[in-house]
Amino acid sequence: MTDFTTADLPEMAGRSVIVTGANSGIGRATAHALAGAGARVVLAVRNLDKGRAAAATMPGETEVRELDLASLGSVREFAAAWDGEIALLINNAGVMAPPLTRTADGFELQFGTNHLGHFALTNLLLEYVTDRVVTVSSGMHRYGRIDFDDLNWERKPYHAWRAYGQSKLSNLLFTAELQRRL
Repeated sequence: MTDFTTADLPEMAGRSVIVTGANSGIGRATAHALAGAGARVVLAVRNLDKGRAAAATMPGETEVRELDLASLGSVREFAAAWDGEIALLINNAGVMAPPLTRTADGFELQFGTNHLGHFALTNLLLEYVTDRVVTVSSGMHRYGRIDFDDLNWERKPYHAWRAYGQSKLSNLLFTAELQRRL
């Protein structure tokens, strides 16, 4: 166990941070801590009302922008509207173990949202990132198996937890390859 706390965060004044899924859970706590350290925090959220409510509880400078990671069109719109440096991109948003559902683009929801949405977002914003990309995964990656012949669960029976594990393993493989390339 580490002794690191939010008090150990470096001064972030003048630095922009994007946190996906920042209206609840880990994303909200992360956005709050970084705003408290002086960062300009962009809460990238699917629901603007929930995002604004979360931002209202945070210190410092926050901005709420719509981003639906289950829609590659929304990801493209978010990225196209971006201007300026990004010190930290935190890919946090996700869905966990829903019934079989498809994204706007036809992908299995967990793979599409948890992995493909963040993959596209990161690649579209990479030229602006000056410091780090953080992608949140899960211990469930250990149960993930990537079935390249049926990523969308179209031919085999759907198992929500296995699909979640596949999406989280995909997050880790993407992050490892991104680190290698950078």
